[in-house]
Amino acid sequence: MTEPFEPVGPVGQMVEVVEVVEVEIAIAQVTTVTPTEATATVRCMLGPVRLGARFDRIGGSTAAVDLELTQILRYGRPVEELDPVHTALVTLRGTGVRHLTSSTPGTGWQLVRGTNPPPPQVPTAAP
Repeated sequence: MTEPFEPVGPVGQMVEVVEVVEVEIAIAQVTTVTPTEATATVRCMLGPVRLGARFDRIGGSTAAVDLELTQILRYGRPVEELDPVHTALVTLRGTGVRHLTSSTPGTGWQLVRGTNPPPPQVPTAAP
C-alpha cells in the first residue's frame, strides 16, 4: 500500500497520483438483481474504494469471482469513492454474484477484496 502524495511539477504537466491499490469491503446485505449484477449494503474496510474497483477474492472462499464496482450511493447520492468505515449501497457487476451472501448473526459480514482502477492523471497546480 502506498500513500498519496502532493503532485509537484511544471504547471500543466500531467503527474501520476499514487493511491491505495488493495481494497476491501464488508457486505452486510446483498440483493441479486441478475446472475451478473447485485446491489449490496457494504462498509469500506480498506480503501478508499473507487468506482471501477475490481474484486476477485471472497474471504474464506475459493470461489472464482470477477466483480466490478459500478455505482456507489451514499445517502441516496452517487459518489466516486467510499472511504474506510463508511457505509453505502453499491452495485457490483460480473461473474460470481451468486457467491455473495448477506450477513447473519452466525456468519458476520462477508469480506470481499480487490484492487482500485489506476488513478487518473491530474495537471499540476500553479505555484
